[in-house]
Amino acid sequence: MTSSRRTWLLLPAGVGLLAGVSAGLARLGLPAPAGRGLVDAHGPLMVLGFLGTLVALERAVALRRSWALAAPVLLGAGGVTLALPLPRPWGQVLLLDGTVALVAVLVALWSRRRDDTVAVESLGAAHAVLAALLWPRLGAAEVLPLLAGFVVLTVAAERVELAALHLPRTAPRTLVLAATATAGCTSAALLWPDLGLRATGVAFLLLAGWLAPRDVAVRTVRSRGLPRFAAAAMLAGYAWLGAAGLIWVAAGSTTTSGRHDALVHAVFLGFAISMVMAHAPVILPAVLRRAVPYRPVFWLPLGTLHATLLVRVAGDLAGVPLVRLVGAVGTASALLALPVTATASALVASRRPSAPRAVLRAAHPTAPERTPAP
Repeated sequence: MTSSRRTWLLLPAGVGLLAGVSAGLARLGLPAPAGRGLVDAHGPLMVLGFLGTLVALERAVALRRSWALAAPVLLGAGGVTLALPLPRPWGQVLLLDGTVALVAVLVALWSRRRDDTVAVESLGAAHAVLAALLWPRLGAAEVLPLLAGFVVLTVAAERVELAALHLPRTAPRTLVLAATATAGCTSAALLWPDLGLRATGVAFLLLAGWLAPRDVAVRTVRSRGLPRFAAAAMLAGYAWLGAAGLIWVAAGSTTTSGRHDALVHAVFLGFAISMVMAHAPVILPAVLRRAVPYRPVFWLPLGTLHATLLVRVAGDLAGVPLVRLVGAVGTASALLALPVTATASALVASRRPSAPRAVLRAAHPTAPERTPAP
């Protein structure tokens, strides 16, 4: 597939991001283009319509089969449909179909490589299928543990794969056991919310505590340029995952609106989006076959994200609505700045000679190639 076609496949993810951010602002009572109509779709838009499309596109390119593109196309179309004034079930069905297609892609990858990390990604995608299936019936808040399980297991598997040469040989098998336990906790949260949510918090704490000190980011954070930027983003993400785990353990199913907001955004902004920022300068060139070189300006959305998320969580836990709103506007600005900086970097690079591929993967110099060339 040509780089221009892959670029077009990213546009629906951008629509999902814009719609999700707008719905989040409307949820807080702020003026937003989406209005109140998308408030209850905020989580699925961000997790499935935006993050899900990015994950599905990267995995489809890795499989190198044309049918695999159905996963990012369906997920992206689901996000766009939800953002438009169309019947809500249309978008929900498209998201469900997209998650099923993503599982099929991952199963095909696993059958090719028999890799434990791909098996964990498949388990994470199964969370997304269940979340998309139950969301219309239960509501977004009730499927939150499933959405969290999807992003946490997907990122954890990717980190173990990319840092394979720096981890013990038993790390993939340990990850499988941890992922299985996490899946049991997230599933239990559907039947026994208080116990299941507290157990999920423990699982996230243990996962963060196991991965963070073993990740290559602990070493590369002392370097310069892209390796340092990516490492800082990853370590900050692990810290937020641990914070979310602590809040879940302490609160269980009796969360106030402030605690609920804090744990949700600790997982999906502090952890997931920080990991997206860390990998964007590496994964996007591999997927698009277009240089997106690291530039110091990338620190702007990353720093804004974590600084304003701290403000938002502090406002949540202290019960100060004004502080919470200030933090929410700041995190929204950081989210919107991410695609802007990446696009600007790509446009500048397109007018210059291409950087060596080794430079594009500088953040993971010994990592296996995830996305082979078509």
